[in-house]
Amino acid sequence: MTAFSNISADPRFLIMYALAFVLLYLGIKKHYEPLLLVPIAFGVLLANFPGGEMGVLQADENGFINYNGHEYNIWQMPLHDVAHELGLMNFLYYMLIKTGFLPPVIFMGVGALTDFGPMLRNLRLSIFGAAAQMGIFTVLLCAVLMGFTPKEAGALGIIGGADGPTAIYTTIKLAPHLLGAIAIAAYSYMALVPVIIPLVVKLLCTKKELMINMKEQDKLYPNKVEIKNMRTLKIIFPIAVTTIVAIFVPSAVSLIGMLMFGNLLKEIGSDTSRLFDTVSNSVMNTATVFLGLCVGATMTVDAFLNPRTIGIVIGGFLAFALSIASGICMVKIFNLFSKKKINPLIGATGLSAVPMASRVCNDISTKYDPKNHVLNYCMSSNISGVIGSAVAAGVLISFLG
Repeated sequence: MTAFSNISADPRFLIMYALAFVLLYLGIKKHYEPLLLVPIAFGVLLANFPGGEMGVLQADENGFINYNGHEYNIWQMPLHDVAHELGLMNFLYYMLIKTGFLPPVIFMGVGALTDFGPMLRNLRLSIFGAAAQMGIFTVLLCAVLMGFTPKEAGALGIIGGADGPTAIYTTIKLAPHLLGAIAIAAYSYMALVPVIIPLVVKLLCTKKELMINMKEQDKLYPNKVEIKNMRTLKIIFPIAVTTIVAIFVPSAVSLIGMLMFGNLLKEIGSDTSRLFDTVSNSVMNTATVFLGLCVGATMTVDAFLNPRTIGIVIGGFLAFALSIASGICMVKIFNLFSKKKINPLIGATGLSAVPMASRVCNDISTKYDPKNHVLNYCMSSNISGVIGSAVAAGVLISFLG
């Protein structure tokens, strides 16, 4: 009745336990996105106890699963049969994740927690959020050359957007059989933002560039456009963005629309305060718990320790790093032609991972100059990166889906 014999017969389980413990350490001790990393790490632990039946079974391209000598077509099974035959975690995974239900719900909560004010005050900085999406399309092309199908390459490239819900949603649409590996890579790298961004910044930026003081630049070259009624603009903005995106990239509406709806509830104020409180707290927290556990539960021995998954993890890292590098390089190009210089750390936050990427870049800036706080400027690029990654996902789904 114990698991000792199974673990001794397949020592790979020990590797997964070690991975789970490392992720728990990073989340608890190092405070690397604990709200995401702790549920994911514990899901990894639950999934890899032989006999516990808490690991997620990935269906193939046609929806078939082989389990205990039986073949199941997951798309033809009622949810109560999934729970009875395949276990609790598969029930949660196929009901909440595989259907694409949780990613838009998470986006709604993110919207409710996001303040678009910094971006609207420094709208010209939002271009760096668009530039950072280059990592997505660069890795897509490389993945095709390496033998992935265009749909699989698109799902792999979207990891560069540094947005877990976007990566999950895109993969569900393009390559659902890769969902486990891509979700693992996307959320792992999001949690490791405090490690990856300093690494890329150190490789590409000089000390002189990192000491560019944005407040001093604003004094030397003040903005010519002054926003007189920020509250009205904040209410109009989510409505306008949803409308524009719905017209030009309809396939991105489920993500952008929910993001903007959550933000609209926040900006309206007291009239929708109860809805805002529900979306930003209970709904968001519940969705995060189940998303983290289910993503972690996909990291079983067979699903994770194979060449294909390892290739996806490596490709995801390249996409992530290239997105950061693209934003930095765009700032460098901008500085060549502009009198008003931009700190390249603002470009490094062009990927999503709000607000951790901005906090990390602000910490880097204050190490060189304790008075050089760039957080608000970084948030401009960071927030636009969220919108940019969702639009990029819509473009991929439209062209490849």
